[in-house]
Amino acid sequence: MTEIIRTDIASARELIAFRIGAQEFCVDIMSVREIRGWTPATALPQSPCFVRGVVNLRGAVLPIVDLAARLGFPPAEPTARHVIIVAQIEAQVVGLLVDAVSDILTVTDDLVQATPDVASDMAKTFVRGVLAIDKRMISLIALDQVLPAPERDAA
Repeated sequence: MTEIIRTDIASARELIAFRIGAQEFCVDIMSVREIRGWTPATALPQSPCFVRGVVNLRGAVLPIVDLAARLGFPPAEPTARHVIIVAQIEAQVVGLLVDAVSDILTVTDDLVQATPDVASDMAKTFVRGVLAIDKRMISLIALDQVLPAPERDAA
């Protein structure tokens, strides 16, 4: 019986769930470095519409991505309640602007269902799968797709 529990624990992973508007999303907790309150960003000229700008993170320049705008939703109007999820995306550290962090979920891979075929190709690019947990539908975000290839290469 102990072996079964170890196998379940080994296949389980933790996800951080957050809200953008009425939608819930999640990312792998292993990619998250910290969660901080909203800080106004300094805009960068000629940056994509989903890049809010940069902030100072303990002496390092942290680009802020408006995750709502990146996913095709209306851009966020940040307030003191918004948060920045500082995440490692490949070699780049990026701040993801979201409405609020809601949960830490422990799930096994069998709970992650494939993105429905009716979803657009754009949606399938960003969403790795969907979790149906406690009457909630939570989309698992592919962090490696948040930054387009040219921005990842430039980083």
